[in-house]
Amino acid sequence: MLKTLKKVWVIGGTSESREIVTLLVSRSIPCLVTVTTEAARSLYPPSPGLDIRTGRLTPDRLEELLCWETIAAVVDASHPYASSISHHAIAITAQFKIPYLRYERPALATEGEIVVESFQELLSGDYLCDRRVLLTVGCKTLPLFQPWHDRATLFARVLPVVNSLEVAIAAGFSPHRLIALRPPLSGELEEALWRQWHIDLVVTKASGREGGEEIKRSVAAKLGIPLLVVARPFVSYPQQTANLEDVFAFCDRHLK
Repeated sequence: MLKTLKKVWVIGGTSESREIVTLLVSRSIPCLVTVTTEAARSLYPPSPGLDIRTGRLTPDRLEELLCWETIAAVVDASHPYASSISHHAIAITAQFKIPYLRYERPALATEGEIVVESFQELLSGDYLCDRRVLLTVGCKTLPLFQPWHDRATLFARVLPVVNSLEVAIAAGFSPHRLIALRPPLSGELEEALWRQWHIDLVVTKASGREGGEEIKRSVAAKLGIPLLVVARPFVSYPQQTANLEDVFAFCDRHLK
């Protein structure tokens, strides 16, 4: 039987999505939130009016959820670099004529960092040559760096979950060049780690203040270490905001 209670679908897995869900539930707006892992599920405390689903969002699963749930609107609060799911969500909501809103954490202004537009640009240049490099880019991109192990000394920080470590090791990172910590780290811990490994280049994403980018900038400036930032992938969002009250107004309007 099809469900008849209208709800907002929040594409989650980020700290911002937790804030959105907390706000909506506190204002009695029913939510369905989707995350890819059980670890991400723990971001959201159990609450009346909140339905949490776990699993990878393929295009077929997106369509299935829209068919079997009474979704009044979709709020995409996925990670800024999870562009694939955003492209799929934009396409499927347009097909089903369901309102879509992108919530994205603000990006920080460039302040002297080395900025590249993509991982392809980074890896096709000589940025990493003969460097002691700390990669803070997530485990999914680490296989791209595998050909560089004989041209640079690569270290990586990954999430403290088994899958992340397995991906890193399969990409050629030995255990003594890996550290598993959940960001953001304190400035003191970042500095100690960089000093311990004698890092002379740090690669990160434009993950914003929430992702610890501001702290990395501060430590890089203090230690005189170049910070290389991989820009966010471009997505043409139908509508976008960085304001939580805008999200509430959007959801409230489409649930009426």
